[in-house]
Amino acid sequence: MANFLAILMLVSFWVSFISGQNPGLEAPYRIHTLFSVECQNYFDWQTVGFMHSFKKAQQPGPVTRLLSCTEEEKKNYKGMDLAPTLEVPSMSRHPKTGDWYPAINKPAGIVHWLKHSKDAQSTDWVVILDADMILRGPIIPWELGAEKGHPVAAYYGYLIGCDNILAKMHTKHPELCDKVGGLLAMHIDDLRVLAPLWLSKTEEVREDRAHWGTNITGDIYGTGWISEMYGYSFGAAEAGLRHKINDNLMIYPGYTPQPGVEPILLHYGLPFSVGNWSFSKLEHHEDGIVYECGQLFPEPPYPREIKLMEPDPNKRRALFLNIECINTMNEGLLLQHARNGCPKPKWSKYLSFLKSKSFAKLTQPKLLTPPRMQTEVAKEVKEINESIRPYPKIHTLFSTECTTYFDWQTVGLMHSFHLSGQPGNITRLLSCTDEDLKQYKGHDLAPTHYVPSMSRHPLTGDWYPAINKPAAVVHWLNHVNVDAEYIVILDADMILRGPITPWEFKAARGRPVSTPYEYLIGCDNELAKLHTRHPEACDKVGGVIIMHIDDLREFALLWLLKTEEVRADKAHYATNITGDIYESGWISEMYGYSFGAAELKLRHLISNEILIYPGYVPKPDVKYRVFHYGLEFKVGNWSFDKAKWREVDMVNKCWATFPDPPDPSTLEQTDENELQRDLLGIECARTLNEALRLHHKRRNCPEPTVLSNPALDTTKDIANSRKVGRFSKTDDIESNPVPRNHSQESSEPKVRDGLFSTLRFWIILLWVFSGLGFILVMLAMCSGYTSKGSSKGKSNKSRRRSYTGFLKTNGRDWQGRKSDA
Repeated sequence: MANFLAILMLVSFWVSFISGQNPGLEAPYRIHTLFSVECQNYFDWQTVGFMHSFKKAQQPGPVTRLLSCTEEEKKNYKGMDLAPTLEVPSMSRHPKTGDWYPAINKPAGIVHWLKHSKDAQSTDWVVILDADMILRGPIIPWELGAEKGHPVAAYYGYLIGCDNILAKMHTKHPELCDKVGGLLAMHIDDLRVLAPLWLSKTEEVREDRAHWGTNITGDIYGTGWISEMYGYSFGAAEAGLRHKINDNLMIYPGYTPQPGVEPILLHYGLPFSVGNWSFSKLEHHEDGIVYECGQLFPEPPYPREIKLMEPDPNKRRALFLNIECINTMNEGLLLQHARNGCPKPKWSKYLSFLKSKSFAKLTQPKLLTPPRMQTEVAKEVKEINESIRPYPKIHTLFSTECTTYFDWQTVGLMHSFHLSGQPGNITRLLSCTDEDLKQYKGHDLAPTHYVPSMSRHPLTGDWYPAINKPAAVVHWLNHVNVDAEYIVILDADMILRGPITPWEFKAARGRPVSTPYEYLIGCDNELAKLHTRHPEACDKVGGVIIMHIDDLREFALLWLLKTEEVRADKAHYATNITGDIYESGWISEMYGYSFGAAELKLRHLISNEILIYPGYVPKPDVKYRVFHYGLEFKVGNWSFDKAKWREVDMVNKCWATFPDPPDPSTLEQTDENELQRDLLGIECARTLNEALRLHHKRRNCPEPTVLSNPALDTTKDIANSRKVGRFSKTDDIESNPVPRNHSQESSEPKVRDGLFSTLRFWIILLWVFSGLGFILVMLAMCSGYTSKGSSKGKSNKSRRRSYTGFLKTNGRDWQGRKSDA
């Protein structure tokens, strides 16, 4: 009997293995996965990638594509066989209001599935994903902690409407509004209650045009495009569902994962890059790549190239995720082409890699069960010799104004933020007057909190833009429900090179961390005695600040008040008192910070290893986390001074970049200190230019070869994916405490002109041929008249001589005219 049972178990194992199921992943409950698409090529290639990754990840249970199409679209649609499909009536054009809003098809499709699909009657758990996702491992709701009444979801921090009037208007339970989306795993009974509410609340928010403003919804376009996301959150609040929010399951390629965390879902809703290679799904909106034999997305770098490219292990891991995403999609396309009957593609190095065992090993399912997560975290902790503990949440802030000068700085900072692996979210505090805001074009450059401008003080009339920084922080704290434990405050004119975390730099409650600003001599003289009761607690710090949220809540208003106080004390503006070389009170905000902190006796841990100014000699073996390019810096004859670009619109002029710095290979190798200094300067400038190039690419600027107008305004960007929700010192003198000589080079924006574009080339060529044709016609006419005027009795030889002489004479004349010209 025992032998029989053993044989039966073995046969069962091999049957499950041959059928493609993983015996270790057998689900005790029934799971069904849903994703929503429309009848477009754009969604077809996403479907191919999604379905291929679904199978590779060994996701338990069936999957259904909810396909929303009009009858007209279905007539020409070719992709019915790409996935198990339930056809759903399209609501892109609302049948009652006529409103065009394709995103509503997601909740409408789920309602339709619940009513008309037999699968909905035999399912316990539902996993809802987006088409632009790649699964890396199975998503098993109960293993992630999902319970009835408590779905699991990813965090969408930009849904600020959960914290303001929007939630109060659209749900009776605003306190239950969770900022979630992307990945949803819930019990079928919860979904039955939620789905109709999700749809009705989406319609409700969509119709509430009076509250579409970015400061209310967080929608960077102010067009109600993320109404469906609010429909979900408000519907869930109405249903009394509280989510278990997991920040580690899903990651956008281009972002750096937390140490010890293995994401199981890649959401490629944002552009991402590896070296000079990049990918943006919006560039393939009309791409019929599914139906074009042999066509794949551009191949990314190989893993061995990434190992040489990036020494930092965590950043390297992020780059591996980037290439895994696109390689998985290309592998899926190859298999789909074979199913379409395409001929076998020719051998190539890249195809060989996709079929290799090494690639199969790299993309094997990531089984993130709790024991494995604990094992991986323990391994990571062992490597960095720290005790096992959850890291606190971090939120990064920076302050700007409504000018193109701050816009290009914002582009640089945001690009570096995504590359750096900085944990948590980031918010731009944008201080603008109502008049400035009407003309402003840069709403989509960063997740933004809008702040009334205090550049012109509302009471005193004093013009002092630097006060916007503390004023904006106060406004943000009073208007946003902050869920982070630590706040990192930066300036816009900074480039992040690595994460700035409280646990690494030992920040604590009552013990903020900052960088040294030694020129704040007022901390040591009568200025501190005049403006704080605790001058002995005055720290000369600024630039980068890491502070506990509770400290910031107590401190922020003092920062603002002390800034006003020092700014009003004109009797003590002198350089020998303040260190301000302009004696204009321009660094009052910095003293406001130091004196405000002293009032609370907040003593800082001062680190010299966080920030460096490009142009300064770095300390050996220090990995600085921030470039602060507030001062002019030079590399040989090349130089960069941000002040020279104050009036230049680098963001809205296609392909505008700064002058390229020298190639590192051209640098002198004799002095190691100077070499390292120059390498850092080059890195800073290159990062800024790379950020601008990617920005112009995202704005769909015409390719440089066909660009005819270098001043082309690209602010009318195409509509981004509905899944991409996004959503310093304010003056040079403040950031330039030490006077420097200006660059000797001209600093004009480098804009590629299309003078010799294809169209112009052919026009010029046509003009040249027309001119030559005219000359030949004139020569022929003249030769005819000469022949008629000759004597009929002359010999042919004489006539030939006369013709030749005419040509010679005219040839000399033409040469002479050519010389004059």
